[in-house]
Amino acid sequence: MSEKLVLNENFGKHSGKTLKMLISEKRIKARIKELGSQISNNYRDVGSPLIVIGILNGSFIFMSDLVRDINIDLEVDFMRIASYGNATSSSGTVRMIKDINADITNRHVLVVEDIVDTGLSMNFLKNRLEQASTKSLEFAALIMKENTKIDFDMDYVGFEIPDKYVVGYGLDLAQKLRNLKSIYYLE
Repeated sequence: MSEKLVLNENFGKHSGKTLKMLISEKRIKARIKELGSQISNNYRDVGSPLIVIGILNGSFIFMSDLVRDINIDLEVDFMRIASYGNATSSSGTVRMIKDINADITNRHVLVVEDIVDTGLSMNFLKNRLEQASTKSLEFAALIMKENTKIDFDMDYVGFEIPDKYVVGYGLDLAQKLRNLKSIYYLE
């Protein structure tokens, strides 16, 4: 894939803007393999299947690759929250769109998110899921922006990046560009 991409007329106010590669597909895959191994080792002897909860829509590609690199018993479920809409910055409000189906009481839970940006979503998720009396609750993110303000330490982070708007590998711009195999930033 190209190091740079120019957005076409389908991107409205972003038409003509350039995307520059930040993290290559090769680096992403290598890092996910490392995270999968680390998670497998950390949960190998817990005695029950890990439940991995993906945060839709952005985490689906990362989560799919990650669970294939975790070599212990696990179950999957999904939640969907929203704080962006079609904008490139957070609205400042997090809304629950879809809750999990699984009973996570007394279970080992790993929440998988595509990106930790402002920290609002992660704080919301932690507060929401702690109410379920899990046995353990950990968080993984492919991307964490520098200067993110969350109330706790992330357990697994793929890459820490500068405060740039990024797309690709599940991350979107108005629901587009999720299918890019590498991660790009909007120049």
